[in-house]
Amino acid sequence: MIVDNALYHQGKRVQLGDADDQSLGWARVPCDPGDFQWVGIHDPSPDELELIARTFDLHPLAVEDAGDSHQRPKLERYGDTLFLVLKTLWYVDEEDAVETGEINLFVGKDFVVTVRHGHGIDLAKARRDLEHRAQVLEHGPMAVLYAICDRVVDEYEKVGQELEMDVDEVEESVFSEARTNDSNRIYVLKREIAEVRRAVMPLREPMRKFAMGVDERITVETATYFRDVADHLQRVSEVIDSLDVLLSTAFDAHLARISVQQNEDMRKISAGAALIVVPTLVAGIYGMNFDHMPELHWRLGYPFALLLMAAIAGGLFTWFKKSGWL
Repeated sequence: MIVDNALYHQGKRVQLGDADDQSLGWARVPCDPGDFQWVGIHDPSPDELELIARTFDLHPLAVEDAGDSHQRPKLERYGDTLFLVLKTLWYVDEEDAVETGEINLFVGKDFVVTVRHGHGIDLAKARRDLEHRAQVLEHGPMAVLYAICDRVVDEYEKVGQELEMDVDEVEESVFSEARTNDSNRIYVLKREIAEVRRAVMPLREPMRKFAMGVDERITVETATYFRDVADHLQRVSEVIDSLDVLLSTAFDAHLARISVQQNEDMRKISAGAALIVVPTLVAGIYGMNFDHMPELHWRLGYPFALLLMAAIAGGLFTWFKKSGWL
């Protein structure tokens, strides 16, 4: 469905009739030099997407990609139209999960078509924020491209902050005195970080191109805005890399602690077995009942054997305690 449709003249919004009139989205509005039309679509049907494609003369390959919500971030050019794919991210803390959506942008000389999939970033807020910045809107369709990229990357940073908090919790748990089973959570977080990486890393090259002004529609001033986005994106990518390394280190430390704990358990088991084996040895010797055994007919033989067992067991217990085996 069409979420919004407006014409922008000299940095100001010009409403195209009734905002609820879906038919407006299927018409291309004539634009004066410097003006542009922005059509926003959410989860369109194939027929709706095909109609938009015919209206704005969009390339069939780009339209095919826009209809598939499982594209990787990329930037392509078809004639005078730029096609950019962005992955949107948001974090579900209760599940340690990163959810994804997708935004496809068609940027022409006098139009912008945004095709959004999923329940990620609401572009209506990005549109309202941009409409309060007339000096940015005056840069035309590239201003819309910047505003959406900036909003998406800001959400990346929020996801990165949430992941940092979870990784800190894992580190604290791994190195705590309590026995914990963190391997499952570490694996889940590494998978979510991989999901973030698939959204962030491929986007760095398109942002670098925009920051360098590779398109003739990107002025020196416009490139400044994209440099800011590229800087934030680089910061996010560094955070993601560091978190991945920290999780790998935490996992290695977790395995090492498990090994140490198992060794301690075996020491305690061995010490406990020794406390039982030695008295059993004494009882076994004096339980053989041979006629010519020393002290066999001694009156004090039984209490002596008990005292001998207790003394040996007590000595072993004290020794194991001092050596840390118990």
